[in-house]
Amino acid sequence: MDSILVLTLLIGAFLCAALALARVWVKYSSVKTSLVVALAKAEGLELQREKEVAQARREAELDSRQEAADARASLEREASEARARQHQLEEELRRRAVELDEKTLQFERGRSTLSSDQEELRARESMLTEERNSVSELKEETLKALQKVSGLSQSEAREFLLQRVEDEARSELLARIAAVESEVGERAETTAKNIISMAIQRYAGQYVCERTVSVVPLASDDLKGRIIGREGRNIRAIEAATGVDIIVDDTPDCVVISAYNPIRREVAKAALETLLEDGRVHPTRIESVVRKAEFDFHKVIRAAGDQAAHEVGISGIHPEILKLLGALKYRTSYGQNQWQHSLEVAFMSGMMASELGLDEGLARRAGLLHDIGKVMDQTAEGSHALIGAEFARKHGEDELVVNAIASHHEEVEQKTIYDCLAQAADAISGARPGARREMMQTHNQRLSDLERISNSFPGVDRSYAVQAGREIRVLVENSELSDEDSLMLSREIVAKIEREMSYPGQIKVTVIRETRVVQYAR
Repeated sequence: MDSILVLTLLIGAFLCAALALARVWVKYSSVKTSLVVALAKAEGLELQREKEVAQARREAELDSRQEAADARASLEREASEARARQHQLEEELRRRAVELDEKTLQFERGRSTLSSDQEELRARESMLTEERNSVSELKEETLKALQKVSGLSQSEAREFLLQRVEDEARSELLARIAAVESEVGERAETTAKNIISMAIQRYAGQYVCERTVSVVPLASDDLKGRIIGREGRNIRAIEAATGVDIIVDDTPDCVVISAYNPIRREVAKAALETLLEDGRVHPTRIESVVRKAEFDFHKVIRAAGDQAAHEVGISGIHPEILKLLGALKYRTSYGQNQWQHSLEVAFMSGMMASELGLDEGLARRAGLLHDIGKVMDQTAEGSHALIGAEFARKHGEDELVVNAIASHHEEVEQKTIYDCLAQAADAISGARPGARREMMQTHNQRLSDLERISNSFPGVDRSYAVQAGREIRVLVENSELSDEDSLMLSREIVAKIEREMSYPGQIKVTVIRETRVVQYAR
């Protein structure tokens, strides 16, 4: 029984070993077949690579041969061109050599001619020297004879003649200047007066006086406490949001808003009226109402700009320029409202242009926009004329209008008649009685400066500033200055006033020279 079991185990082990060997043989055969296939593929790839390398080598050889052929052709072309240039240069050198030979021959002929001319000049020079010596001797003899007859030396006679000629020429020149100035001045003054007076008569604008305070009426004095608020928090909030001073005093049924900026004053007034009408007055409400009032006020400014352009009859103005034009309604200069002033200048510029046969619309446009820089001169550096001109140029205005804006205070050169019209209309609007006000100190200082400048010239007896400083009358010493000297004195005084003073409009200088003869009958 045990032997059968052992035999069975041996047979099973043998069968297992045989099965394992069969599996190994099958795997070996598969690996060997794969190896053979891989070797065949490797040999095929190697042959393919060798073919590709041979093909690349042949292509590279062909490319190199082609490049060499191209380079050889290029070198041959360059050599041919170089030979052509060399031949051309040789021809040019031969031509210049021929020209140089010709010029050398001409130079030799010129040198021989020059030698003969020099000999001739030396002969003439010796002849002129002899004649000059004889003339000098004759001149000396003549001078001695003249000095003996006149009793004057040569320098004294020269000074006498020069002084006499100078006096005669000066008198004649001054007389002609006076005659021409008188004739031209009469014609120009008559024509200018006619045009300006006609423009002023055709325009009749009202005078608007601005103040630095606004009054807000109240329904009752109880509202003052609401404006002030608990411990003054409401009034402080209003002042902080608007930048104004609110004056609450014993004046019945009103409060006063004070500010030098009229736009802030108007915004504060509108906001306060809205708060009082609504009845809710507290800091949060105040800020929102002030913002709304500012937004509404910008609409009012734009409407004022549109109104000005409509009244003058001008279209096509940029919206940003219209905003500045509307803001002029809340800007004053010497107490004169600048919006109304711009309208006056526009109308009078147009009227004078129509009298002269010029473009009335262009003149009105220049007059209307001449002071838009005054709205910006507090936020930008420079004069309002130059600031306004640059703003107008940036927003597409015509160069004629731009130059009229820039030159209406003569800060730049006036180039056209429209510049002069805008300046003249500006002076008329600002100089008419009651249009502007000045501080007494400034007014007195200008009068003192006028008299000081006039009295600083020799020969002036005394001077008086009259017509609120628009004329200076100068009385001169009759014995020290002649009529011609008085004319020159007036010119010198005008030049010094223009150089040292700043003033609106123009100043008339009148020099008075009179002769008084006093006799006593006994």
